[in-house]
Amino acid sequence: MGSPPSGGGGVKLAEMMRAAHLEMLASIVPQEQRWLTHSYHHAFEGFAAELTEEEALALSAHERVVSVFRDPVLLLHTTRSWDFLDMQSGFRPDGGAPQASGDVIIGVIDTGIWPESPSFNDDGMGDVPSRWRGLCMQGPSFKKSSCNKKLIGARYYGDQLGLVAPNASLARVALSTGSPRDDVGHGTHCASTAAGAIVEGANYYGLAWGAAKGGAPAARVASYKVCTEDENGCSGSALLKAIDDAVSDGVDVISISIGKTATDTVPDLLTDPVALGAFHAHQRGVLVVCSAGNDGPDPSTVVNSAPWILTVAASTIDRAFHSSIVLGNRKVFKGAAINFSNQSLDGERYPLVFGAQAATRRAPASECSNCYPGSLRKRKVAGKILVCIGTDSRITRRIKMLVAEDSGARGLVLIDHKAMEAPIDTASFPFSQVGTDAGAQILRYINSTKNPTAAILPTKDVKLFKPAPVVASFSARGPAALTEAILKPDLMAPGVSILAAMPPMNMEDVPAGKKPSSFSIKSGTSMACPHVAGAGAFLKSAHPRWTPSIIRSALMTTATARNNLGLPVASSSGAVATVHDMGAGEIIPLRALNPGLVFDTTTRDYLDFLCYQGYKDKVIRKVSGDAQFTCPHGAPSPDLIAKSVNYPSISVPQLTAGKPFAVSRTATNVGRSNATYVVAVEAPPGLSVKVSPKRLLFSRRWATAAYEVRFAHAGARNGYAYGAVTWSDGLHSVRTPFAVNVF
Repeated sequence: MGSPPSGGGGVKLAEMMRAAHLEMLASIVPQEQRWLTHSYHHAFEGFAAELTEEEALALSAHERVVSVFRDPVLLLHTTRSWDFLDMQSGFRPDGGAPQASGDVIIGVIDTGIWPESPSFNDDGMGDVPSRWRGLCMQGPSFKKSSCNKKLIGARYYGDQLGLVAPNASLARVALSTGSPRDDVGHGTHCASTAAGAIVEGANYYGLAWGAAKGGAPAARVASYKVCTEDENGCSGSALLKAIDDAVSDGVDVISISIGKTATDTVPDLLTDPVALGAFHAHQRGVLVVCSAGNDGPDPSTVVNSAPWILTVAASTIDRAFHSSIVLGNRKVFKGAAINFSNQSLDGERYPLVFGAQAATRRAPASECSNCYPGSLRKRKVAGKILVCIGTDSRITRRIKMLVAEDSGARGLVLIDHKAMEAPIDTASFPFSQVGTDAGAQILRYINSTKNPTAAILPTKDVKLFKPAPVVASFSARGPAALTEAILKPDLMAPGVSILAAMPPMNMEDVPAGKKPSSFSIKSGTSMACPHVAGAGAFLKSAHPRWTPSIIRSALMTTATARNNLGLPVASSSGAVATVHDMGAGEIIPLRALNPGLVFDTTTRDYLDFLCYQGYKDKVIRKVSGDAQFTCPHGAPSPDLIAKSVNYPSISVPQLTAGKPFAVSRTATNVGRSNATYVVAVEAPPGLSVKVSPKRLLFSRRWATAAYEVRFAHAGARNGYAYGAVTWSDGLHSVRTPFAVNVF
């Protein structure tokens, strides 16, 4: 129902709005079935209720209603990383870099939290900020005392509170015995990545040993549990309620590692709960950071791509996990894996068998080679190390491992170059993944001798690994299906093999003879998202006046497109990464503290964006609460999005010969007074890029200056061309990447 009415907050207003929502239902839904699952009344107005198709259609015609949509099921997008980001900036990790203050609050909307984790220890923390208005909800095995000065709030959702109206009177009904406690681990991992306290000696059974910490270790954490323990998904209506509560509670940053998959229908912005909630949070000064999704490396797979969302891709760090495969001929191949094998270099060798050699009578060669369930004869596999290939994407690495284990194999060698940068955890079961070149040599060895043998050694971590970062293969890619006029993802952060807190009672893979660990190694854009949320909190603590858009701009324009070899960042395929792979590049939070210039994308920009997308003035007025708003001349027009929305990157959806395309931007000086910035352009062959003026003069801090970037076809090949416009005053480099679709 758009922006809420003015008039303050409090219990009285909340009850009045719930009553109004029930009254709205009264003309449509029979009394005995009248039920509100959630009522939204802080950041925006609305409610969730059980309706028939006919009732939903009738409700959508109400003059106060912006949109009615089915409650969607959203999915989870699932220490060393912060040291790596610090080193990318030129600072030493132990060099006394500034820390975020304890007045910044990060809200993590996820699977809940494990409060006993040392990452949420509040030793040395001051009093909870007086502006905090949140709750520490109780439930089974979760008490108010589970919260502290670090974990200052914990809520859970679902059907724990419903509202019915028998005889036209309000009644509260407790419906379930939920709890904020995290029994999945995803939320705990994300929260500790964003704002975990410093924990010395953190490790995962000896791997990744070091100090675990969040991006803003002094910041406060508030947890909002919207996903179920059985990982069946996350309710969109619950997520909307969590955003509504988080804004009212007083958070500064919201981290959401949840969203649709790329195969889902592209949502309307007014029926997408993540986009809707994020818009209203942004209106109220809260930065919303979301994962880009895990459906890469195919193009146009990025999700959570509304322009008011900071959308995060995933990258590797300078640490890798290798498990060596030792053949009977003493050749050694380094594979990717996290395993705690009991096999050794000088120990027993086991017979080596290729899946195609152990096929059942009727199994096609393609199935047995891929270790398809039911395709292998167990007696031919038992006691041996099995070799499989990965040409069938339907059979995941985890399934292949389970097939091998169920067949009595002593280990599994997977030949598949895909996703090698993100090894899976197989606990005590010996597993190692190699690329196609090494795999071809292993297969030749199998065919060269009557008794091929091998051993798979336990994993070792490799530090200072190069090159890094690399765009993760699973990380979703642009351009966005929503609109190609806004460049997505926005930027990239570590999301591969990230060590962070985990509930010790819920470990999928516990090595034999070991106790569950309090830390785990996970990969996904889910892990990249809280890195940026932590970085955003870090900037907010240093610059309390900065808006969410300024924080995003600072992170984007100071990001790096170079790896630790000084070369362009590569994608998982080895090709040079484009802005559709990594956005502006890898975040460097310390550099973002002093970006020089920023691009402040205002609420007016976003409302104009909705106009250009084709939404009507009347609808936008309801959404925004601005009764005077009217759409600019020329709407709707996707071209006007690229031309005039003041975004810190540029995306031109169509450039044709003879029709130059001009884009305007306005920069704000947040650096020194009397600064002069000079422009430099990185442009590919066949694309003319001219900037006017070539110098920007700023007499004082917070002064603004506008400029124009004009693109023209000059013989470039069809398809996207990439480059950047960089402004420099000798101290700062403000880089704005661009993507131009040449026709």
